[in-house]
Amino acid sequence: SLYLCIRFAKILFFLYMTTKIFIDFFKLFFPRTCRCCGNILLNSENQICTYCISHLPLTNFVNMVNNPVEKKLWGRGKIEAATSLLFFSKKGNVQKILHEIKYKSNINLAHLMGNQLGIELKKSNRFSDVDIIIPVPLHPKKQKQRGYNQSEEIAKGMINHFKKEINTTTLIKTTYTKSQTKQKRFRRWENVSENFSVINTSEIKNKHILLVDDVITTGATLEACIKELLKIPEVKISIATLAYTDN
Repeated sequence: SLYLCIRFAKILFFLYMTTKIFIDFFKLFFPRTCRCCGNILLNSENQICTYCISHLPLTNFVNMVNNPVEKKLWGRGKIEAATSLLFFSKKGNVQKILHEIKYKSNINLAHLMGNQLGIELKKSNRFSDVDIIIPVPLHPKKQKQRGYNQSEEIAKGMINHFKKEINTTTLIKTTYTKSQTKQKRFRRWENVSENFSVINTSEIKNKHILLVDDVITTGATLEACIKELLKIPEVKISIATLAYTDN
């Protein structure tokens, strides 16, 4: 009846207003803040404020042949192309973003930045024939401790624009290693050497693979992955990372 419809509508309006008041009250004491500058976000902003995201240090490597990422990997395994979205600097906003993604379980931020990386890759014909995305894997023990693989979450954000299949079953990490952040270059290489393996090879045979990682520093991890993947017949490999650093 009309009376019941009106009453139901009033109940829905009451629930809406109650929820809105609760959300506004929650925001008052626990406001959403920018992961970079700490300022309060507008309702239209997500994770990073408009100012900070528009001032991130883009590399613009995506269309550059023999860019610094590619040079870092010269002589370490054949690749088709490589790029990074952002320049990393100590105590800069990119470091804050990577720290949030890697150590503070901020999966939404990983998806947001992966989305930005996907937009960048769409600008270039150098990556247009990629068939499949493989995120650099974590050892199962480390992934269980962290709860997720940050490279996989970045890849999930990428496919909003860079619409490719994600494969997480072929390349696996076989040895558990501690964090490499504070280790010297040779020790990092020593830690990742021989630490990856390839299974279910039929899934990527004759495919152009895009390896995705959060940051490239020495290139040791990517080198170890490349060497394993190149054991599969007729594969091609390209690289995309969220950040690049010379350190």
